[in-house]
Amino acid sequence: MTGGADNDFAAFLIRAKKVTYASQGDDASVTPALMGSRQLEFRDRDLFYRDVYFGTVFFAGQETVYVKGRAQWTMVYSGGVNDGVDADEIPNIYMFLREALRAVSTDMPFRGPCRYSDGEFTYHNNHSGDMGRFHGTERISRMEHEVYALDYSGGFLQ
Repeated sequence: MTGGADNDFAAFLIRAKKVTYASQGDDASVTPALMGSRQLEFRDRDLFYRDVYFGTVFFAGQETVYVKGRAQWTMVYSGGVNDGVDADEIPNIYMFLREALRAVSTDMPFRGPCRYSDGEFTYHNNHSGDMGRFHGTERISRMEHEVYALDYSGGFLQ
């Protein structure tokens, strides 16, 4: 995909992310095809987004975008709340993560922005590549202490 198609694709991906996990968390789930997973979906005309993941505190998953029924783009990810974090903090960490993910931009729509802060939490996203092929890491710190880490990679399928 090139030119305007890339921008349209990125805009769709951002919209899909914002109306599924980033805004609703697991409330955006549909009945999953894979036992034990959570599955989030969004459709707009010929574009279809699916996010399937397993786990909560530590999780792994895959996002896929289909164009006219054919898988075109994917991202795999794994990570979660770091060991030793108080269980009472987990809901706050994930609430902040969803807030950071809603701040995603069209120039790098894989996860959240490069940096985002709110209150005691700071989100960092380091990545390389572009929509065609990329990889990165995201981290959340609470008062300079890392509480969450995730690795991701993906790109257009050929």
